[in-house]
Amino acid sequence: MLSAMVLGRPRWFVTLFLTDMWERFSFFGMIAILALYAAASPASGGLGLPMGTAAALFGAYVGLVFMAAMPGGWLGDRVLGERRAVVIGGSGIALGHFTMLVPAAAATWVGLGLIAAGTGLLKPNMLALLGRFHGPGQSAQRESTLSLFYVSIQLSALVAPLVTGFLGETINWHLGFAAAGVGMTFGVVQFLLGSRSFGDLGREPGHPASAAERRKAALIAGVSTIVVAALAAADVLAGSFTLMHVVIAMGLLSLLAPVAYFLILRRSPALSVPQRRRVSAFGWVLASTALFWMFVIQGNSLLSLFAAHSTDRRLGGFTIPAGWFASATPLFMLLLAPALAALWTRVGERISLPVKIAAGLAAAAGSMLLMSAASGFAVDGLVSPWWLILVYLLLALGEVVLAPVGLSASVDVAPSTFAGRTMGLYWMCSAFGAGIGSQIVHLADVLPRPVYYLVLAGAGLGSGLALVLARRSLTTRLAVPAPETPVPPVVAVAAR
Repeated sequence: MLSAMVLGRPRWFVTLFLTDMWERFSFFGMIAILALYAAASPASGGLGLPMGTAAALFGAYVGLVFMAAMPGGWLGDRVLGERRAVVIGGSGIALGHFTMLVPAAAATWVGLGLIAAGTGLLKPNMLALLGRFHGPGQSAQRESTLSLFYVSIQLSALVAPLVTGFLGETINWHLGFAAAGVGMTFGVVQFLLGSRSFGDLGREPGHPASAAERRKAALIAGVSTIVVAALAAADVLAGSFTLMHVVIAMGLLSLLAPVAYFLILRRSPALSVPQRRRVSAFGWVLASTALFWMFVIQGNSLLSLFAAHSTDRRLGGFTIPAGWFASATPLFMLLLAPALAALWTRVGERISLPVKIAAGLAAAAGSMLLMSAASGFAVDGLVSPWWLILVYLLLALGEVVLAPVGLSASVDVAPSTFAGRTMGLYWMCSAFGAGIGSQIVHLADVLPRPVYYLVLAGAGLGSGLALVLARRSLTTRLAVPAPETPVPPVVAVAAR
């Protein structure tokens, strides 16, 4: 599969493909076992958190990872350039995973912070760099490339839970976390070697910050750090500190920050009136992305716990690790992504972006309908694993439809000098969805599970219907004018 995806592709594609594959190995290896580790008893090496708190911690962590994409995108655009941002971010991710090799709760928190910061720096700049290899007006080609590029994510998402799930659940949790760090180390080395073929593309920041802007950014970062540290210290000294305070704070931050930055970006004086209009319409794409990631959070928290406690995992004399079920979605996406890439190339712009996103939301809503039924049957005992497999199939279909077109729209919506920040905004809105997901999982302890999943399904179907009804207006407002000049030579050279 891997050789088929990269055979005959330009060197730049192969380099980015393999780098992202290893970064996603670390990410999916982590999330496959994080909620399980947090809920496991201290006697078995876990943190011993209640299941609801473990699920909320997972959601807050994913939200922090995505939210870090905004400052990471700014650093790539204004200070580092995309290439250096990718190297520094990948190194931070690897260091974070190796920190979690230490069997101590403090090492867990430090490691999670390093991984989140590194991912926030790497992810938006990696995708912004990828977007530079397709010129203006090439959204269909970009969507096709991103669909194939998404295969790198799914290769890792397929293999990583098998590796970390086996190591973590059967040998040692911390060994599972460290294995993900090995993968990221491979990714950084491969990027350093392969980026020599990029020419000057991504070497320097697209819109360098002035000395005054750098000082202002450093001041904001310093003051924010001091305020957070002071609040945490006051909470500890008062004797009221609990992990849920951190989870709630991260959830609230992931809800407020994307909205604030979207408003700031839309009012930027650097945008022309047509660009500002596109950014406003892009808000619909961002909202849909947030909603979809709210569904994904359920898949990697509550669904993992459902696999562990409500699913018959016996296969002969072997009990399937609960973390292995997380490999179902990437397996389906590996099968679906090439077909979707060919479809987007064939249909071009005949299927509008709002309709594509609506289709992705409908598939995700269908997965929640199935979970509503499965959780109802689970009241009477363990249920067949086929329920979860079908749920993951629908989630995979939704993601492989929605994610590439959303990422492509992020590249189109603003000038190239905003590429990292616009991509960061896209991931911040994923954090918005993760933040909502990390909070609403508590409703699963109050509402009957079938009702809980039914409410989620209704939200997805209703949002998809709204997109279909507004498709003509949104398509017009999101349209990018055809370029009046050829693709810049640097893009053509780098693409060889």
